Amino acid sequence: MENFYKPYFDPDYESLIERIHPPRVCIDNDACQDCTLVKVDSANKHGILLEMVQVLTDLELVISKSYICSDGGWFMDVFHVTDQLGNKLSDESLILYIQQALCANRKQGISKELQARLGREMNPRHVSTEHTAFEITGTDRPGLMSEISAVLAELSCHVTAAVAWTHNSRAACIICLEDELKGGPIRDPERLAHVEEQLENVVEARDKSGERRRVRLTAPVAGRTHTDRRLHQLMFADKDYERCCGGCDGSSDRIQVSIETCKEKGYSVVNVKSRDRPKLLFDTVCTLTDMQYVVFHAAVSSKGSIAVQEYFIRQMDGCTLGTESERNRVAQCLIAAIERRVTHGLRLDIRIKNRLGLLSDITRVFRENGLSIRMAEIGIHGERASGSFYVTDVSGRDVSPNTVELIRKEIGGTIMAVNKSSVPPSLPASPSRDRSTASSVENRPRFSLGTLWSQIERFSSNFGPIGM
Repeated sequence: MENFYKPYFDPDYESLIERIHPPRVCIDNDACQDCTLVKVDSANKHGILLEMVQVLTDLELVISKSYICSDGGWFMDVFHVTDQLGNKLSDESLILYIQQALCANRKQGISKELQARLGREMNPRHVSTEHTAFEITGTDRPGLMSEISAVLAELSCHVTAAVAWTHNSRAACIICLEDELKGGPIRDPERLAHVEEQLENVVEARDKSGERRRVRLTAPVAGRTHTDRRLHQLMFADKDYERCCGGCDGSSDRIQVSIETCKEKGYSVVNVKSRDRPKLLFDTVCTLTDMQYVVFHAAVSSKGSIAVQEYFIRQMDGCTLGTESERNRVAQCLIAAIERRVTHGLRLDIRIKNRLGLLSDITRVFRENGLSIRMAEIGIHGERASGSFYVTDVSGRDVSPNTVELIRKEIGGTIMAVNKSSVPPSLPASPSRDRSTASSVENRPRFSLGTLWSQIERFSSNFGPIGM
């Protein structure tokens, strides 16, 4: 293991620099024909890249290409983005929202006035502070979500939102609750302990390892970790990556990861090649950040349906990945992060009137019809509930049309079956998007870090001299 430049992020100094040199954002619709360029120039701090990517992905924008440079104390990034239909960003309120959201101080957040300017409701990917939240991990099995939601219904806990992922026989879930009788979060410590105990009994019914707590209460406080990021962290803590075929040249279902050492510059170079999909950049950057690696340079692009990512990284202490076992672990974790959001099965979009015990009713119908939930997301919006469920039969095979029709009759409401199992729940399938994106991305050239410097020069010319 070799030691090079060691980045140190002093919180007080970081806050001072942020006030003196706030981020500058330029949104350029003229430089490229087929996309909008979002250029960010800011004082560097740990996790800033993830923050920027998170803002864009929460707006459901498609990032087709990105150049990243954060050597020294300054951060520069160029994102090539479009909307879901492959169009440039033309909505002035959206452009203003992006500019102010990327410049917003992490502690201040985004004001309601700013969100109102967007002209549409924004649902940030954070657990609401108005509800009680439980984090659950365990061995995946058919009917697990049905058992969990049934217990909650029996305990008079109303589910207001739930997100669940499954991967490599592991399951992770974040469930938001409110008191069915009083409304709002459950505040009675004894009742909370009882709910937690009952959920533990369900999760551990067939999981006798006892190595770690499977259910964890999270207090309703502001500034909670982004929901998707937290799901990645839960899966990582549960070691779902151990069954991934990783390594210095690891590959799994067309995912290829290679890690080399650039001795001249003192970086570990991580190359990732996989099928392109929404939120791919967020998933890889999130994993590297939470594993305490610093991204100094990066180049990300798409060619057809394939995404190519190249990262120049070091550990927080300035060291490179010096051992084979360390490189294997990073490769495994990146593969796992990409696989977690690769969905399988039939997607069922549900829109229905909200009622007590709704999630319990829906999942019970799935279980009684022999379906297994691979991924799920549901939330309450006023008097309506909406969500998406990816389902297969218990053997992992496709769901028959007859079964879908039976489910429609039993659940009621509006249920739409979408045969686009590679599209995550937060990005509805759109034939027009598929066609436009495929045609425009096909012509975009692949590049590596070697082409980054010319882009940096153009970027600097837009903002003027770069310095502290």
